Amino acid sequence: MRFGIFVPQGWRLDLVGIDPSQHWGVMAGLARRADANPEWESIWVYDHFHTVPMPSEEATHEAWTLMSAFAAVTGRVRLGQMCTCMSYRNPAYLAKVAATVDIVSEGRLEMGIGAGWYEHEWRAYGFGFPRAGERLARLREGVDIFRRLWTTGSATLDGEHYQVDGALCHPRPLQGTSAPGSASNGIPMWIAGGGEKVTLRIAAEYADYTNFDGSPEGFAAKSAILRDHCTEVGRDFGSIVRSSNYNVVIGRDEREVEDRLRWYADQLTRAGVAPAKVEEQVASARTQPAVGTPEQIVERLQELEGLGMTYAITYFAEAAYDLSGIELFEREVIPALLDTPREAHHGHRWHLPGRG
Repeated sequence: MRFGIFVPQGWRLDLVGIDPSQHWGVMAGLARRADANPEWESIWVYDHFHTVPMPSEEATHEAWTLMSAFAAVTGRVRLGQMCTCMSYRNPAYLAKVAATVDIVSEGRLEMGIGAGWYEHEWRAYGFGFPRAGERLARLREGVDIFRRLWTTGSATLDGEHYQVDGALCHPRPLQGTSAPGSASNGIPMWIAGGGEKVTLRIAAEYADYTNFDGSPEGFAAKSAILRDHCTEVGRDFGSIVRSSNYNVVIGRDEREVEDRLRWYADQLTRAGVAPAKVEEQVASARTQPAVGTPEQIVERLQELEGLGMTYAITYFAEAAYDLSGIELFEREVIPALLDTPREAHHGHRWHLPGRG
């Protein structure tokens, strides 16, 4: 199994109480820490503008600005967003931004992309909130534009939602093509979401990675549907890496797990979340696969690995304040599940003068 970790950016109220002048120092420090620990293959942020579980005046730092910044302060770890909302940026422009980040990072970018869902921020930023079918149609057209620009350097598309006419992307990303048998997207593309009729169909056509429901039942069901779509489009199902996101609440024993859950409740309360919503969030956390002792978490992730979940993207709510949970996960969970290092999985590593 491979592992990624979210860097707190504020969206989930995970920088509350830290002065904004210190935010970048905290984020950069955690990014460098992951970069120095080879068990972490990737670092991630969310592409959102307003906090959850409710919009607030607490910080939420913008994802693609962070991508470029992380590219400059790290040298090994891969960089992803879970996931970029297609409609928040023109796809030809976003493809160009991503190509530049891939250059800056020396070929370490992952492109997480989805149709978007957070209605409050859509409307607040003037994007409207189209019906789901339109958002998914935009996703399909956008990933087509990505592929054309990244693999050929040019794109022309007269779509229903996006029109480009000889758009150029030079230099192209350093990551030229994906592994043999994949969708050959250039920058590895993560199609996030579990919509069964459309999203997973788009994934079968374009994705190098998927990211959907991380429960055993949900993961197995979505995987079966993805397999059917792959058969229909003539894609090798095994060429798509299937991943899930996991909120980790880990303790050496049950008491320590409860202590962390209480801390999480207190953190939400400090941020002004209503008591009923706090209770709802904590109750949801208790039911998730990566909540428990190291032994419990390993057992659940092994079950998921048996179903084909081979890439876990982890989130630690306390990361900006306390590293002990991450350290425990690194000591006792990752070694039980870690694959042989896959240095060559994404092709060439690029080195520039003065860089690692």
